Amino acid sequence: MMRGEVYQYIRSQPDLHKFLRSHPNWYRRLSRNPYDIPKMEQEAKLFYGKTFPQRMEKIENNMNLAMMMIEMMKSFNQQS
Repeated sequence: MMRGEVYQYIRSQPDLHKFLRSHPNWYRRLSRNPYDIPKMEQEAKLFYGKTFPQRMEKIENNMNLAMMMIEMMKSFNQQS
């Protein structure tokens, strides 16, 4: 059984709680070694796309989309 304070910490962070519920192997792992919480947090960040490189890639994709929309608007205005 998982320690109460570990479970309280996980419950206080909705993303971690949802990750734990969708990856039950972490229940066993944390009940055996509660100090693996940082590893679980890192894996959850990777799973949800919240690491720095993943966030930068999202920003870059959004910028590319915005630039493409601007170019389309420019070409549309030139045709009119």
